[in-house]
Amino acid sequence: MKKLLVSFLVIAAAAIAQPRPDITGSIMGTQKAVIAVPDMRGAGRAEALMSIVNATIFRDLEDAAVFKMAPKSMYPTRVPQQPTDFRKPLQYDPNNRNAAPWLQDWSDPPVNADYLAFGYAAEKDGQIVLYGWLFNVKQADVSSAQAFGKLYFGPVDEAGARKVAHEFAADILKHFGVESLAGSKIYFVSNRSGNKEIWSMDYDGQGQKQITSYKSISTMPSVSPDGSRIAFTSWALGQPQILVHSLETLRRIPFLNPRAGTNQNPSYSPDSKQIAFSSSASSFSQIYMANADGSGIRRLTNTRAVEVEPKINPKTGNDIVFVSGRGGGSPQVYRMNSDGADVQRLTTGEGQATNPSWNPQGTHIAFAWTRGYDPGNFNIFVMDVNTREYVQLTSGAGRNENPTWAPDGKHIVFSSDRGGRSQIWSMLADGSQLRQLTSAGINEKPAWSK
Repeated sequence: MKKLLVSFLVIAAAAIAQPRPDITGSIMGTQKAVIAVPDMRGAGRAEALMSIVNATIFRDLEDAAVFKMAPKSMYPTRVPQQPTDFRKPLQYDPNNRNAAPWLQDWSDPPVNADYLAFGYAAEKDGQIVLYGWLFNVKQADVSSAQAFGKLYFGPVDEAGARKVAHEFAADILKHFGVESLAGSKIYFVSNRSGNKEIWSMDYDGQGQKQITSYKSISTMPSVSPDGSRIAFTSWALGQPQILVHSLETLRRIPFLNPRAGTNQNPSYSPDSKQIAFSSSASSFSQIYMANADGSGIRRLTNTRAVEVEPKINPKTGNDIVFVSGRGGGSPQVYRMNSDGADVQRLTTGEGQATNPSWNPQGTHIAFAWTRGYDPGNFNIFVMDVNTREYVQLTSGAGRNENPTWAPDGKHIVFSSDRGGRSQIWSMLADGSQLRQLTSAGINEKPAWSK
């Protein structure tokens, strides 16, 4: 009997000791090349813009979560501006400060870099010109070290400085098979004009501008995957209804709302041809699907419970996550097939779970939940939909809601009142690299689009 008990305890201990699947590790990846990004110098009018150029390049590469950034405090004093600055010594001496720059200055300790991004900028023909190179400094000579070299052009102003820096960083990321977030947009709700309107900004918080002007409440934006339309909920017509705008003209385009007191939470299908939403057309808010103009409506759920926030899987279009109170308690996150069949609860039933959002690969969701650390307050969680394993990303920092994934599947944008008022923040999908993107007014409900 004792042997049986000991065996049982050994098996149980082994089961407990087994690590839970590394959810964020599978999203973020583990192997990262080390890259050194020394500050570039500029000539002429470009000199005054180099702080913007250098900060933008470094941040774009750091935020991409593809590289391990070599600390600038470890960089050698001999920084090349162009490939011809490199001179191979007869005998390498890292302590010889009078020697020309060489590859080993960057590949050896203390830098230990795999890659070096370098260059310079100048003014030419009324434009800022950035000369940028990427070198694999593990190579034996300059000719084999060069990954690419390219020129970038922009106006001689702050916008032009950011443009050339974004483009150089994007080409570096492209070399590693990664799409830059530069050019993507975050749409969000802000009251800074006196009413809740839809606004947009660049992925890094630059270029914030107002999209709607209904002088009412406009909220819950959703952008079509083809980038042509934005749908949102608005009280501009009296009761909450779904409105759609062209992102090219910013003008309203037709959408046929069903006759109901509330139509809200639009979400586009991957081909942009259909839209899921919640409607109280049948008394309780239920999940419906329609064509992108509101025609061809069909009901997907049929319960005597409030069901809202449908999100269509952006990869397959075959399943939908949504929020429902059908369990008789607090709202929880569920999934179902796109025809309404095979409904399954994803969250445990504890606390309140809301705001589900698919990652671009259609394998994980981010959502807000009141369980875990800081119980009773909403925090951001990520779940592997297949295994139901989850991880908590925020804690002890106010109310965190409305997570949405970036196009790269490695970043999440969300709203948080950790500073006293709700603002838009971004972070990596492992909870690191927190960035505050807005500060004027109250800002919430972000949606990230290519």
